[in-house]
Amino acid sequence: MDIPRFWQLTRHPEQITNLSPKATSLGYKPSMLNALSIRDIVLIEKLDLQLSDGLTILTGETGAGKSILLDALGLALGARGDAGLVRSGAEKGSVSASFNLPPSHAALAFLEAQDIDVEGDIIIRRIQGKDGGSRASINDQPVSLGVLRQFSSMLVELHGQHADRAFISANSHRALLDSFGGLERLVSSVSAAWTHWQKTVDALKEHEEALARAEVERDYLEHAVKELSELAPEKGEEQALAEKRQLMMQSEQFVSALDEATSVIEGESALESRLNAALRRLERRKEGAGGRLDEVCAALDRLLHALADSGGALEQAKRAFVFDPLDLEKSEERLFALRAAARKYRCTVDDLSRVSENMAESLRRIEHGGDILKTLRKEEQEARQRFEADSDSLSAARRKAAHVLDNAVRKELPALKLGGAKFETHVETDVAKPSAQGVDKVEFRVATNPGAQLQPLMKIASGGELARFMLALKVVLSEKSSAPVLIFDEIDTGVGGAVADAIGSRLRSLSANLQIIAVTHSPQVAAKAHHHLLISKRESRKDKLMATTVFALSDHERREELARMLSGDEITEAARAQANELRARSG
Repeated sequence: MDIPRFWQLTRHPEQITNLSPKATSLGYKPSMLNALSIRDIVLIEKLDLQLSDGLTILTGETGAGKSILLDALGLALGARGDAGLVRSGAEKGSVSASFNLPPSHAALAFLEAQDIDVEGDIIIRRIQGKDGGSRASINDQPVSLGVLRQFSSMLVELHGQHADRAFISANSHRALLDSFGGLERLVSSVSAAWTHWQKTVDALKEHEEALARAEVERDYLEHAVKELSELAPEKGEEQALAEKRQLMMQSEQFVSALDEATSVIEGESALESRLNAALRRLERRKEGAGGRLDEVCAALDRLLHALADSGGALEQAKRAFVFDPLDLEKSEERLFALRAAARKYRCTVDDLSRVSENMAESLRRIEHGGDILKTLRKEEQEARQRFEADSDSLSAARRKAAHVLDNAVRKELPALKLGGAKFETHVETDVAKPSAQGVDKVEFRVATNPGAQLQPLMKIASGGELARFMLALKVVLSEKSSAPVLIFDEIDTGVGGAVADAIGSRLRSLSANLQIIAVTHSPQVAAKAHHHLLISKRESRKDKLMATTVFALSDHERREELARMLSGDEITEAARAQANELRARSG
């Protein structure tokens, strides 16, 4: 390899996008993902990578760090963080990805709704700490991982082994078909109809259960309502009765105390008479006292009036404590009756009126529940019919879209050396299993050989055949996808020769409208690339640890890398000739 050239590229990474002469054949549209910057992630110490449109291939020996590069990109896109991603000896690692989006792209509208600046390139950044915590930002504005993932999903689809397993699962096929057929509006209508129908079902069920409970308890309710109506409890009545009862029970003690006070005033000593006599004697002498007896006479006069008033008050107070024994008995009976009813109906005395009203309402439900039941049944029937009508429309649209999808995928199969294979989108309608997505179960089925029975996609035994079917599906479905960047991690695993060549050709064709980045071990696939990046490991000058590096290959370097992939570590002239032939066939 040209080592001096590598150091030039690391000093001037912007030159990477100008290395491949094939790039000019694309009309050089701006790439969506145009730059990737990685710091201290696993084996990557420092990497600033420029990316171009078209098909970019990443190759390198096993263990060089191809998966690490994709893991780093996945971290930037919102994948689960992990302290193990931070390079040994570093406090944190970071990944930044720069996107160049056209003004009409929906992702920009999404960012504007989040109050994020959208001027110029969009840069997403993820920082992973060695303590396990991470934080994310878009254009230097902090965002949650949920927002980051939602935004990233509009731009990039990462297809690795785990992603493919999810892709081929029947659980995702219905959504893929709906997206392909542009059926989102119909699906939304069905979902809304389903939600409304379920609400009417719940309301009807609740009313029927209430009616059933009330009917069973009718006799009990009628008796209870009659009993409580006759009792006619009032809020606060218990406290008033208890206070009155307590007062009446203590009336004798109060009267005794009043009598004692009266005896003091009206005792044998005739206090009032003696005070009167004393006052008269003083009054006869006060004229000759020069005013010295005036105040005493006035005080005695006031005392006599107070004695008179206190006597009247005592008599009045004693009359207030005179109760009819029957009144006490009635108060006690009323209080005990209220408390007995509260125990019977398991509530407080103050809540008896509320309990009575609830029971009366239950009786009214029985009496008028039939009319309400008819209304609710009608509403449920109308909601169900609306859902069924919308579901029928969606089912018909899905079958139509399935037919179009099948034809489109079948056209892709011959180019991938699957001309004898069959593909079918099986739409099974089961009205007995409705859901918010309708009444259809969708499953992609294939037959790899002529005459073979169609079976689920995930049951394909051959990894190579599965990869090719996956690519055919991705090619067709990508035309309806909002993600303009597709990343494939070793989609050619398990295949070689003509099949690998066919996969490479399809990836290159797909890159005419999308930015494609693919990790591969296949020279046939690598030969189709517009841009070829080599991933390798070297010893870091900083900490003497192994570090992953990435650099772009010139035409000569591409031939050497293809020859290495064909022959191994020892590159032969025959391998170079075969590499030249692969490059020539790639155009």
